[in-house]
Amino acid sequence: MIPQRSRSNTLLLSVIALSVIFIPAVLITFNVIDAYTAQIITLAGINAIMAISVNVICGMTGQLSLGQAGFMAIGAYVCIWLTQTVGIPLILSVFLAGFFAAGAGFLIGFPTLKLSGDYLAIVTLGFGEILRVLFVNLKGFTGGANGKVFTTTLAARADYAWVAIIGTLVLVVVFLQNFLRSTYGRAILSVREDEVAAQSNGINVFKYKMTGFVIAAFIAGIAGGLYAPFIGFVKPDLSSFNRSIEYLIFVVLGGLGSITGSVLSAYVLTYLQEFLRFLKDYRLLIYPVILILVMLFRPQGMLGMREISFVGIWKRLTEKRRRAREQKE
Repeated sequence: MIPQRSRSNTLLLSVIALSVIFIPAVLITFNVIDAYTAQIITLAGINAIMAISVNVICGMTGQLSLGQAGFMAIGAYVCIWLTQTVGIPLILSVFLAGFFAAGAGFLIGFPTLKLSGDYLAIVTLGFGEILRVLFVNLKGFTGGANGKVFTTTLAARADYAWVAIIGTLVLVVVFLQNFLRSTYGRAILSVREDEVAAQSNGINVFKYKMTGFVIAAFIAGIAGGLYAPFIGFVKPDLSSFNRSIEYLIFVVLGGLGSITGSVLSAYVLTYLQEFLRFLKDYRLLIYPVILILVMLFRPQGMLGMREISFVGIWKRLTEKRRRAREQKE
């Protein structure tokens, strides 16, 4: 039987998750949140999913990957193909795009994960650039350098886009939080901390590196599958080196190894980019300066390796109320 405390924690998390998904959607529907703000927040949700993907491979598995945007591009193009050519429903296409990206991650990870450090970073960087060149030349599938248009976009219905993207983000966070507490998750974290010690304790280092790499590719593919219908247009530059670095910045700012830190930093930086638009070209100067200051004075990121726990916050609030009542009595 499930303990009473576990049942209450699960119920609390479920209520919070559903509130995060559906309450803003209702506010968007009744124009309490305007369309422009809704677009920014929803795009930040996609960035948050990609930041989590990068965090899985860099912060949790301990490997430096500079080509994660390539898996996002695979997911985006596959989602367009499955939806518009094959005729598969959009929701199913998004998750199938994740599996296609995971398959690509397995094929790429099998030879490259035998490397480590700078060598792995260089190989994954090359992978992203190779994909970009392939997307430019595969005109029938990707539309070439001009890109591919997704005819039915989610952007026209910001409330639906919020439910689709933020709902997926919540599912990804819940899945990873539970995965990291499992035997596989703890083995991956042990590999990150010390490969030699993990190997000496019977942990197959390559197997768990591959597991983390494939999961990260799957999440990136889902992010790409959500990006295509929301933006309505995909170009080969989606897999560029600059994109991968942008998502890596989200992870470093939020904290390597912190899932909620990645989500928080993705929302902060996405909104910051829009907020600084009034500076025009100077925005490209202010944004890096802010990042440099954060790295100088908070090198571990906003949360470090800690997580934001809604259950923990709720417990602290209820504990304060209980103490206040006891003092009055």
